[in-house]
Parts: sequence; C-alpha cells; structure tokens
Amino acid sequence: MMLSVLGLNASYDRAPVLTDVSLEVQESRITTLIGSNGAGKSSLLKAIMGAMPRMHGRILLERDDLLGKPSAEIVKRGIGLVPEGRRIFGPLTVIENLKAGAYVLKGRSDRVRQVEEIFEIFPRLAERRNLLGSSLSGGEQEMLAIGRALMSRPKILLLDEPSMGLAPLVVDQVFATLNSLRMNGVSMLLVEQNARRALEVADFGYVLENGRIVLSGSGSELSANSQLADAYLGGTV
Repeated sequence: MMLSVLGLNASYDRAPVLTDVSLEVQESRITTLIGSNGAGKSSLLKAIMGAMPRMHGRILLERDDLLGKPSAEIVKRGIGLVPEGRRIFGPLTVIENLKAGAYVLKGRSDRVRQVEEIFEIFPRLAERRNLLGSSLSGGEQEMLAIGRALMSRPKILLLDEPSMGLAPLVVDQVFATLNSLRMNGVSMLLVEQNARRALEVADFGYVLENGRIVLSGSGSELSANSQLADAYLGGTV
C-alpha cells in the first residue's frame, strides 16, 4: 500500500473528531472520502499532514510511520496537499506560486524542470505564468493549487474539496485532470462534497460519519448502494 492509516484517533482538546479510523490508498489509484459537513473529512487530511494537536494510531507511508512528524517533514517524505479553498498566494505570480511549493527540491535546475512539467500538465497556467494569482479564475486557481502541490513531486496527493465553488464545466475539467494524473501514476486521497462525481472517478471509497468509517467499497459499489444514494447522491442509484 502507498498509504495506510491504522486506528487513528484525533481530537481538539477533549473533543474527539476521529475515532479508530483505518483506510488505505493504493499506488496509482484515487481513493475518495465522502461524508456530510462536520464528519471529519478535512480533519483526517490535517492529521495525515501532522496538523492535528492530539492524535494517536499509525500513519504509514510505504512503512514509514509519519505520526508525530512535523508537516514540513511529511512533505519531504512524499505527501502533498491541495487545501480547501485553494489558498494560493494572490500577490504572487503563477510562477512564484509554483516555486513556493518547490522548497524540498535542492537545485535551481530541478525547480525549473518541475515548473515546466507543471506547465505541460496545465497549459493554461503556462499562458498565465506572469499573471498574479489573484487575477486567475476559480478553475485556474484550482489548477495552480494542484500544480503547487505537485512541485514537491509527492508520492501521494491529498485533495480537499477541489470542486468547491466552481462552475459545472470547470468541475468537469478538474475531474478530468485528476483522472489524467492517476493515469500518469499519481496516487490520490480525495475529499469531496460532490459524492457522485467523486465516486465516478474513484477506484475505492470510504464513507465517514461522525468521525468514524461506516462504509467502504469500490466506487461502483458505493454508487450502487441505495442507503448511500439516499444520504449523499440525491436519492437515486
């Protein structure tokens, strides 16, 4: 397995937000995590990135236990995050935003090469390389956020609500990009409010309720689950 979360418990002060959570992300696969607002989806990504104040369990990246390591070290070990709301640097140009994600790369030539690789994935960003991040559309900002996370050449990419606030046509483009990244060997853990679209693209999925995993299966199996359809897919299978 690329990433294994085993018996993870996490809390803010004395308030538990994750209880005995276990899941796996396989190599070159998209694994999705769906659930209602407040279920703990974003908290799980924060825990994997070492950003939760209290937690115990195991978080294994290719047998390397990440629990207790600082976020910067976790990025160096091979995990990249595309945060909810994109959080690009508006006053910086596209190229400057990308380079901000490349601090784990040692040489200037490596950074330049990686920027060009991102421009191959997102030609739209290449056209806007010298524009400020704040001038980009929502879809372009999402591309930039994904590109910035890819600058560290992660083994696995965590994505938190990449379709949030985007027009339907742009959502199509985002999910097409995720599918393309998978075909090129990128492993992903996708947190997504749009459960139907997430399950369409996912190889495997988990359902999180009140901080607990309550259901898991392939994307097609979960899409065909009538109980899940009533709760998350608009009541149709």
